[in-house]
Amino acid sequence: MRIKKNNLTVNIFWSVVMVALPTMLEQILSVLMQYVDTAMVGHLGANATAAVSTSTTITWLIGSIPVAFGVGAMTQIAQAIGAGESHKISQVAKLSLFFAVGVGVVVEAICLVCCPFVAGWMGASEAISEAATRYFFWVSVPIVFKSLNIVLASAIRATKDTKTPMYIGIGANLLNVVLDYVFIYWFALGVDGAAYATCIAAVAGGVCTLIAFLKHKEFRFEGKFFEIDKESVTRMWKLALPVLLINVASTSGYVVFAGLVSHMGTIIFAAHSIAVGAEELFYIGGYGFKSAANTMVGISYGEQNYEKYRAVCRSSIIATIGIMTISGVLLYAFAGNLMGFFTNDPEVIALGTTVLRMVAFNEPFFGLYIISEGIYYGLGRTRYPFIIECCGMWLVRILSTFIGIHFFGMGLIYVWCCMIADNVLKAIFLTVPVRRLWAKANS
Repeated sequence: MRIKKNNLTVNIFWSVVMVALPTMLEQILSVLMQYVDTAMVGHLGANATAAVSTSTTITWLIGSIPVAFGVGAMTQIAQAIGAGESHKISQVAKLSLFFAVGVGVVVEAICLVCCPFVAGWMGASEAISEAATRYFFWVSVPIVFKSLNIVLASAIRATKDTKTPMYIGIGANLLNVVLDYVFIYWFALGVDGAAYATCIAAVAGGVCTLIAFLKHKEFRFEGKFFEIDKESVTRMWKLALPVLLINVASTSGYVVFAGLVSHMGTIIFAAHSIAVGAEELFYIGGYGFKSAANTMVGISYGEQNYEKYRAVCRSSIIATIGIMTISGVLLYAFAGNLMGFFTNDPEVIALGTTVLRMVAFNEPFFGLYIISEGIYYGLGRTRYPFIIECCGMWLVRILSTFIGIHFFGMGLIYVWCCMIADNVLKAIFLTVPVRRLWAKANS
């Protein structure tokens, strides 16, 4: 019996790795392309970097909204596949398409209305305000296509097909980099050129994902196209709403967090923004395994296979901690080189290098937090992560940062200490209850 369990764990481990790898590769290449994008803008000067960075956290908030419905689609489709319910798969696939379009239209309309005010809300100086406003406008134009890309790619990944979204993501990011070079350097359009490139690449990515989704063999639409099972709609909202609130609480926290830092001066804000972007490559591994865990935990739950569920959890956690530990070592070693790649300002490089080396020790904890969230999502347990995210972000990170900056005159190093404390505490409070999740999900 023990040999069979060991074999199951080994097989599941490699299954998790194989499902996660394409997503990881897609996201790694995406971040590398963003690095090139940021470097092209960064070499235009600190003002150009600050103009683009002003709306970065706002665009995270925008992107997090369709992500919530992507989680709802992924969880329902994975569980339906595990249970062998083809009709349910068809219903959720149609629902995913409707929500992708609907959410995209609403969010885009809101962003275009708010566009003239974003730079002011983020505390941008007069020197960069106009460029920041134009940049935000153009990255808001293709939000419907971004929504299609995010939600429908999640639906495709729920079938264990992680290669198709990877190919589309790589293509879109390569297009973005090529257009960046053409618009920024050939046509000398500066920040505006970066915005045009982002807009065109987002449209291309959304169209390709829609075509792949409609042609996918798992999504055979049954019955009338606009006829949707009410139970699926209700389930989508129950799954997506807490995730949406998690994402809004988290990304709006990032917006406030960035706003607090932006008032500390252009050099500090540029160092903070570049360091945040540079760190992104080093936690991609965790998000790749999170997507795999969400899918495979959902399938295990649909099959009602507890042993498989345990093996998926164990494998996902071990693999994530392993890869995030390696990432932390690499981040510490190459922090200075990364900052130098993005900017040639010595003050920005020195400050950014310091905070990156600090956060390198946090990577395993951040990975544990990420993978635990994926396990919760796969079981459809999305409320508890919302509570933990809100408390961590707003009490540990934001409140502590506000008090330190405004009452004690603390600097960027203290700000990043608050961020690290937030990640460590969330990892602990999410991971401890994982063993009891299966029983709760079935109660």
